Amino acid sequence: MILALLVCGLVVVLVAVGLFVFGLRRRLIQRSGGTFDCSVRWDISEKPDPTGKGWVYGVARYSGDRIEWYRVFSYAVRPRRILDRQSIEVVARRLPEGEEELALLSDAVVLGCVHRGTRLELAMSDDALTGFLAWLEAAPPGQRVNVA
Repeated sequence: MILALLVCGLVVVLVAVGLFVFGLRRRLIQRSGGTFDCSVRWDISEKPDPTGKGWVYGVARYSGDRIEWYRVFSYAVRPRRILDRQSIEVVARRLPEGEEELALLSDAVVLGCVHRGTRLELAMSDDALTGFLAWLEAAPPGQRVNVA
């Protein structure tokens, strides 16, 4: 009986520590500012997939001439993806379709992009989209920027 209580107590403590570290990581990512919620679907085909499969929820952070993208449900301190401003080409914009509406945040807009030859989709709020497109267009002189 005491062993069962000890094991249950240990499990509760481990869950609490895990949740604390999870929240601390998010605060550290957001500490420097310039973050926004952004879901990503990487290496997709040319035709949109309305099933909602492949979307990963994350937080993106502006860092100079690149965007660092972190998975929300992860303990990793390094970004999962890094998108360079000069390599991002926006090719389409659309609203979520079909089951995608369930996989993404409620006010999401989907951007079809190409980054170094890889097709990807970014889903973000309308406000984050405005900031993202302004960041792309504000590239230093001489950089090629293509915004649809």
